[in-house]
Amino acid sequence: IENIDEDFRDGLKLMLLLEVISGERLPKPERGKMRVHKINNVNKALDFIASKGVKLVSIGAEEIVDGNAKMTLGMIWTIILRFAIQDISVEETSAKEGLLLWCQRKTAPYKNVNVQNFHISWKDGLAFNALIHRHRPELIEYDKLRKDDPVTNLNNAFEVAEKYLDIPKMLDAEDIVNTARPDEKAIMTYVSSFYHAFSGAQKHLPTVLPPEPPTPNPCNPQLLEWIRRTIPWLEDRSPQKTIQEMQQKLEDFRDYRRVHKPPKVQEKCHQSEESFWGWISFSAPSPNPSLNGLLQQLLQTRCSVLCPQDINTGWQQVEQAEKGYEEWLLNEIRRLERLDHLAEKFRQKASIHEAWTEGKEAMLKQKDYETATLSDIKALIRKHEAFESDLAAHQDRVEQIAAIAQELNELDYYDSPSVNARCQKICDQWDVLGSLTHSRREALEKTEKQLETIDELHLEYAKRAAPFNNWMESAMEDLQDMFIVHTIEEIEGLIAAHDQFKATLPDADREREAILGIQREAQRIAELHGIKLSANNPYTSVTPQVINSKWERVSAAAGRRGGGLLWGVGGTPKAEQFPFYFWGQTSSFQPYDAREGGDVDDATLTVPHRCNEGEVGDATLTVPHRCNEGEVSDVTHAAPHRCPPVFWQGDAEFNRIMSLVDPNGSGSVTFQAFIDFMSRETTDTDTADQVIASFKVLAGDKNYITAEELRRELPPEQAEYCIARMAPYRGPDATPGALDYKSFSTALYGESDL
Repeated sequence: IENIDEDFRDGLKLMLLLEVISGERLPKPERGKMRVHKINNVNKALDFIASKGVKLVSIGAEEIVDGNAKMTLGMIWTIILRFAIQDISVEETSAKEGLLLWCQRKTAPYKNVNVQNFHISWKDGLAFNALIHRHRPELIEYDKLRKDDPVTNLNNAFEVAEKYLDIPKMLDAEDIVNTARPDEKAIMTYVSSFYHAFSGAQKHLPTVLPPEPPTPNPCNPQLLEWIRRTIPWLEDRSPQKTIQEMQQKLEDFRDYRRVHKPPKVQEKCHQSEESFWGWISFSAPSPNPSLNGLLQQLLQTRCSVLCPQDINTGWQQVEQAEKGYEEWLLNEIRRLERLDHLAEKFRQKASIHEAWTEGKEAMLKQKDYETATLSDIKALIRKHEAFESDLAAHQDRVEQIAAIAQELNELDYYDSPSVNARCQKICDQWDVLGSLTHSRREALEKTEKQLETIDELHLEYAKRAAPFNNWMESAMEDLQDMFIVHTIEEIEGLIAAHDQFKATLPDADREREAILGIQREAQRIAELHGIKLSANNPYTSVTPQVINSKWERVSAAAGRRGGGLLWGVGGTPKAEQFPFYFWGQTSSFQPYDAREGGDVDDATLTVPHRCNEGEVGDATLTVPHRCNEGEVSDVTHAAPHRCPPVFWQGDAEFNRIMSLVDPNGSGSVTFQAFIDFMSRETTDTDTADQVIASFKVLAGDKNYITAEELRRELPPEQAEYCIARMAPYRGPDATPGALDYKSFSTALYGESDL
């Protein structure tokens, strides 16, 4: 064997080595060169070592085949310990303790030698030389050795042992001297070679056997009873749960070795000695005194062979049971120490993990994403990604916890049930965290997509709502704008433009519905998935309510303007007919400013004059009105114009006027009749009736009006003013919510108690 790392890899030389040192035959090796053949050969060698009562901890065939130097050296030391040291027995001590006792006995007479261990006690080399001199004094001049020259002492012993005792030089003098604590295993192995070299010579001492053994003396009953009690105790391999209990068993065993066993050994040897010397006397006295000493030595080493059969057999059983008992105790203590270490490691890792998991389930179960904005969701996703990284990092700790728990079970840890329960709880919680983490990620990603869809809908809504809102505002300005016309062509142009505008209303309404549909779709997605949207669209302030409100106003204004442009009289007007044009924003009459800068309290009337069809002329009209100060005065107004056709709001009102200005139904109205009519209509005494007539037109000839009609026909401020002050209508034709516009109108002019 040249290289320990390599020469044992195929298992062949290892098997040969074991055969040489054990003197036994091993199973036939496999000669193949594949890895499996090598592993099988090494396994055969390791199985043989294990059959000798040796436990190979953490040493497997794969490590030897792979050339693992640490494991290979561990295996070699195990072999040395078993076959070179374990069988050493000196005065009831074995292995390391027996070898140390043997060294102490042999070197006791030598000065400067005090063997207490297998490391520092051998550092100066005197102990090695003392061992050799004790057995072979002719090989060493011990008196010439000096304690202060360790290298010379060591080399002298190593060279003499190798040359004369056939003990290989296993150690290097410089390594021992230059090391604070020499390797204990190396020293022990080398010293065991001296033990075997010198103790082997004693095995060849002459023995004296009787031609016929005498009848043995009766056995000592007390000794035999002690043996019978001791054997079950030594054979009991029931492990204890704690290190303290096992250490107590070890102390009990050592007390047995130090206190209880030695007297029994003396009793046994005393009985054997009596039988032996009795047999010597019976046979013949020895004429050679030195022979008696030799026989005495033989008695001390082999006294048990002459012991009575029961004691001899029992004693052998005691020795056999004792041989493995201490080793079992030590191994069991080491096992419990490892178990305690593993259990503490398990508790530490479990506590750290449990502290980390605290509150994680609640965090993963929260539904904060339901009320989050898109930017909030993206932040939550980034935060969740960081948590997932943290979770993955803790995977190793959970696996370590499970592995430690498994090892504790395999090593039969006494508190395995609680360890298993805690481990199972951690594993179950870990599965729950994994599931919750996956679910939260899915929920966040799903919500992100939904919010992105909603955000796109909000943006599309804003892009379409803004121009539509501007269009409605412009339409309202145009529909509420005052116009003054002078020719029929201008009226026809206005009618055509208004008809053209009305033709666009269906398309505008469809656009409105499409815009509102975008908002409804965003709301539907949010409600379907439980997302709580903020009240406002982040891209616009134009809400669906604003669009609907403005659309209703546009529709109402379009209806009013259309009514104002209706033809009152078709065909070509007669020469004596006076066409009228009435247009109002809040009533049937156009407010007229009597003088520049003045305010108008009562409605006035702009009156065209009679002329022939198509003729333009001047007319002077005197129109009474109420000024700021409340006085009534006349205004003279002259304006050239082309007579337009007649416009009015409603046939009933027109018929009423015609009955006043043309009572005979002649089909023509004199200028004086018109002036009289205008005077009556614009005086203060007729003002309340005028307002009532206006409300009646708005109410569609009903005796009452509703809040909805007021809001549709009047500006918001004026509508709300009227609604707040009108009393409920109590007539027989009343409907829910009906308002009394007549009492309201008369109250304005002091004609009511309201």
